[in-house]
Amino acid sequence: MVFSSLTFLYLFLPFVLVFYYIMPKQLRNLFILITGLFFYAWGEPIYVFIMIASTLIDYFAGLVIYKFGGNKTTRKLALIVSVVMNLSLLGFFKYSNFIVENINNIFHTSFGAPTTLLPIGISFFTFQSMSYTIDLYRGNIEVQKNPITFAAFVTLFPQIVAGPIVRYEDVAAELKERHLDLDTIWHGILRFCAGIGKKVLIANNIGTLWDSVKVMDINTVPVATAWLGIAAYTLQIYFDFSGYSDMAIGLGEMLGFHFPENFNYPYMSKSISEFWRRWHMTLSEWFKSYVYFPLGGSRKGFGRTIFNTAVVWLLTGIWHGASWNFITWGVMYGILIIIEKLVITLLKKKNKEYILDKIPGFIKHIYAMLLVMLGWVLFDTKDLPTAFSYMKRMFSFGSTFADEHTVYFLMNFGLLFVIAIIGCTSLVKNLAQKFTAKVPSCSHVLSVVYMIVIMLIATSYLVDASYNPFLYFNF
Repeated sequence: MVFSSLTFLYLFLPFVLVFYYIMPKQLRNLFILITGLFFYAWGEPIYVFIMIASTLIDYFAGLVIYKFGGNKTTRKLALIVSVVMNLSLLGFFKYSNFIVENINNIFHTSFGAPTTLLPIGISFFTFQSMSYTIDLYRGNIEVQKNPITFAAFVTLFPQIVAGPIVRYEDVAAELKERHLDLDTIWHGILRFCAGIGKKVLIANNIGTLWDSVKVMDINTVPVATAWLGIAAYTLQIYFDFSGYSDMAIGLGEMLGFHFPENFNYPYMSKSISEFWRRWHMTLSEWFKSYVYFPLGGSRKGFGRTIFNTAVVWLLTGIWHGASWNFITWGVMYGILIIIEKLVITLLKKKNKEYILDKIPGFIKHIYAMLLVMLGWVLFDTKDLPTAFSYMKRMFSFGSTFADEHTVYFLMNFGLLFVIAIIGCTSLVKNLAQKFTAKVPSCSHVLSVVYMIVIMLIATSYLVDASYNPFLYFNF
């Protein structure tokens, strides 16, 4: 089921909230479990059993880790079973076709690839469930003995298919007891409306420009059109994914949960390292906690730091998808971040860090956004040759610069570009906070008007829209 669907907005969500609020507190986790399974099974009726399997594996592994607290070998074996089983589920359903295809290409064999579809959100719920057993083994959290409560954690429908990646420690206290008040619920509603506005009004609309450019002959696309196309996708994926995160966080607040933030205006970044501290923050935190730090982080010398960084970014690329494009995308970011680390380290050794401070902020911003946009070319083209051809076209300034398509796109999407670019900054948030501080009474009225207007406009779009899945459902 998709948040930005009429079925969810006007049937599923009202039903869930009404019954959730009126039922006894001790039944709410069971209700979350049932609604989460129904929500997932609505679109993936068969693959819901994969999520159930992952949940059961980690629940029982957690019990073994707890009950054999004095037996290090047994505890470690339970952890290994949890990690291996989750990664096996993820590997089979997400990567088996890719692996078989490449084996056939390299060795000229003809092995048949499994005829499996990618279960929605498998990369998210396996990572989330697996983090429980890892943290329990480390002694960072207490065991959850109640199977209903643990299953409710895994199947929380707001973030089950596209994050944020919520670790058990993030919601452990709220799984036991949640305090619902009108202010939190209202804030959740407003956050949800902001997300649906991002998705339906901005991402879906500006994404049509990128869809149009992608089907053009890459050898004849004018330079300006190529740039407009990838700029559109750059905005689309941000508003699509951050919109989903806003909706998930808002839904969580409506249910009494506080999920971690996933975005912090990443397109305001002035370096690639900063970009990844602001983009998909829960994924970055997951890899930092469960891969980078266990490998030694930055505590074992600069050479080891570089190696650990390379491993994390290779895995990040693989996590996003089973294709050479995603692997190259991850490696690209790994190389860029390593280069930035090298530059900073060398300047520190020579006491010349001030050189970076002297570079104008807008130059740093252009540098970061240019590389991010090139990364998105890799991210959303069908293969590497197509990606490199598109990049080449972006810089073919000796060829046609613009044509009637370019003018058409500018005329029809120019205003949306301006709105989206402003929306990528903290300007609107800062102005809203200042206004609320000065005129708190009016801000409440305006927030109601804002919610109604967003929902009415979004609904009008959805009535005429075809299926509009979130981009990160594919991961």
